[in-house]
Amino acid sequence: MNHLPLIIKREYLNKVKNKSFIVMTFLSPLIMVALIFVVAYLSQLNNEDKRTISVLDESGFFVDKFENTENTTYEILAGISLDSAKVKVEREGLYGLLYIPKTDGFDEMADRITFYSEDSPSVFLIEAIEDRISNYATDARLAEAGIDAKMIRDLRVNVDTQLESFKGEETSELDTVVRLAFGGIAGYLLFMFIIIYGNMIMRSVIEEKTSRIIEVIISSVKPIQLLLGKIFGTSLAGLTQFVVWVILIGVFTTIGAAMLDIDPSQSTAAQQQLIEQAGTNVDSNAKIVEFFTAFWNLPLLNLVIMFILFFLGGYLMYASLYAAIGAAVDNETDTQQFMLPILMPLILAVYVGVFTVIENPHGTVSQVFSFIPLTSPVVMLMRIPFGVPIWQQILSVVILFATFIGTVWVAAKIYRVGILMYGKKASYKELFKWLKY
Repeated sequence: MNHLPLIIKREYLNKVKNKSFIVMTFLSPLIMVALIFVVAYLSQLNNEDKRTISVLDESGFFVDKFENTENTTYEILAGISLDSAKVKVEREGLYGLLYIPKTDGFDEMADRITFYSEDSPSVFLIEAIEDRISNYATDARLAEAGIDAKMIRDLRVNVDTQLESFKGEETSELDTVVRLAFGGIAGYLLFMFIIIYGNMIMRSVIEEKTSRIIEVIISSVKPIQLLLGKIFGTSLAGLTQFVVWVILIGVFTTIGAAMLDIDPSQSTAAQQQLIEQAGTNVDSNAKIVEFFTAFWNLPLLNLVIMFILFFLGGYLMYASLYAAIGAAVDNETDTQQFMLPILMPLILAVYVGVFTVIENPHGTVSQVFSFIPLTSPVVMLMRIPFGVPIWQQILSVVILFATFIGTVWVAAKIYRVGILMYGKKASYKELFKWLKY
């Protein structure tokens, strides 16, 4: 293995000095930040639109119940027919007309309220109007029945179930959401890293094979050394690119926000309305405190250590398979027949993580797939925030790295033969023959 460090160095420098690699390393973050700012700018313009809504209330109950907001103005119409109101609103180019008819009761009114507009109105705006009318109508009906609406609200019991383990560890519903988020992000990052940089390794092998450079290299280096050197070297280049991306995205975002005076976190109109509604909630501060409490309740050290181990083991295992595929074919088009067996376990792992870990992180299905090496990097990372016994984590890591050693051995067998094969499309039958050589 004396040549391994040299091969790793060669592969790493070969990747990072490549012009396309350098261009994409700096251009990709710039494009991503530009897209973020474009969306933020468009959302900001959308949120700054002023809307004027005419209200024709023939019932007289809601004339003074609509309060203007920063972007929405309510114009009350009186002494005008519905047809005339529609013509007026359309002629003046207003956002819409809210028509509340005069009826014998609130039940009949509820089915006859109409909002007229040129285009489809905002769903959140309509829901806000409906809630406002519904609340006032409910209070009025309670008053008619001689019931104090305020008393009803005061007597309402809001249940907030406290969650606690048998060991006395307190949790909450937000704890579950935070754990799902961190587990999902960790699994998704691994999934994307495998897809992006696994393909990079495969293309690198194909390029060297088609350029015949590999024939010179293989004469003085063992195939398994060359395979491991290519995997580790390309992986280090990928990690370098990923770190540079994170740094540049932060720098470009800061500079862009300062120069353009645009908040990159600007939400869309719908999301902004939800945020504003949440801000008016009296419990919002408590929820923020609960979020940070839930964050610190996570097994952070355990998550970091296991993320690194599963990330390395999972990526290296799949990278060896990608390298074997690259050695077995002559061009990237021929790789399609071999990609499905690699992608299917990854896709299955994501689906298992989303649909079973969320429902029952300690169920049979979740546990089984967290030990299968082809799916364990994603599934186990999603389970760990929910508290997985250490012995299960260690066992899963051991199985994963043992499988990595096995896949490297298999990949080296294919690599040794396939790297010098030209002009013939390999089949699964051929690959099995190569394993016997």
